[in-house]
Amino acid sequence: MRRNITRPELKITNFHGIVTVSDEMRQLFSLIDRVARSEASVLIRGETGTGKELVARALHECSPRANGPFRALNCATLTPELLASELFGHVRGAFTGAVRDRKGLFLLGDKGTVFLDEIAEIPLDVQSRLLRVLQEHSFVPVGGTDPIRVDVRVISATNKALRRLVERGLFREDLMYRVRVVPLFLPRLVERTGDVEALLWTFIDEFNGRGLRHIEAISADAMDALLTYDWPGNVRELRNVVEYAFAVGEGPVLQTRDLTPELLGVPPEGDDLEIGEHDLERQRILEALRKAGGRKAKAADLLGISRSTLWRKMREHRISAALPPR
Repeated sequence: MRRNITRPELKITNFHGIVTVSDEMRQLFSLIDRVARSEASVLIRGETGTGKELVARALHECSPRANGPFRALNCATLTPELLASELFGHVRGAFTGAVRDRKGLFLLGDKGTVFLDEIAEIPLDVQSRLLRVLQEHSFVPVGGTDPIRVDVRVISATNKALRRLVERGLFREDLMYRVRVVPLFLPRLVERTGDVEALLWTFIDEFNGRGLRHIEAISADAMDALLTYDWPGNVRELRNVVEYAFAVGEGPVLQTRDLTPELLGVPPEGDDLEIGEHDLERQRILEALRKAGGRKAKAADLLGISRSTLWRKMREHRISAALPPR
């Protein structure tokens, strides 16, 4: 019987709240330190859940503006009218419900840093006003007439390619060049060597401190599942999986049954998905693994493929190494 896995000794680096053991991230931290010294606008590129706001905060905290305010806004969550008001403020009577003057993000962030997440979602009419802030360091509040000067550094983030949006006429080319003076690219969680395990134990420590459950070890099968999963939601998804395990499981050992259905390769109940060739291949692999009792070499023989091909296809289909019973 395989032994449960306890917390290893880990040489963790905590850089302004970003936890890692990987050399890839330590190299990024060194770059952040250098970039933070300048006033250049930074565009952070990365998938959902990779920690773009944490990187923006680190840039602020490492910069000469560290004693100034840090203001953040997700640009994808607001209508164009509300977004303009949030960014530039408005004067009394500017629109229905504007009963008093209101300061916007750029005025609140004066002498500091403004972080615009999901900048690709800003509509074109608001983009032109943002361009003025970057070019002239001034703006006019919604409904106002007099420009207000501000001293802010703009950091933005997106998981989309701005050049493609420019080609489609959805993003201003001149604004793209202004916001991406320095592009920073965040790696996916699975590209950060050793970080799945390091963050897993970090989150377990965090939730252990809340008293709902105390996890001291992880079963070998559960660890296989965690380490072979592709983590499309990156760090955020890993934290959610740990929180799920604390919510549904019991006892000091994190078991396979404590993991989310998605992580184990089982579609959530109630999903009504059209079955295509991709889905059929996935089902064949799952069936072969069950018939082989989880033994990869035997499952590969049943499928008529090599073991390395099976591992590759398991990763493509996000099939965990540890399978739940039928």
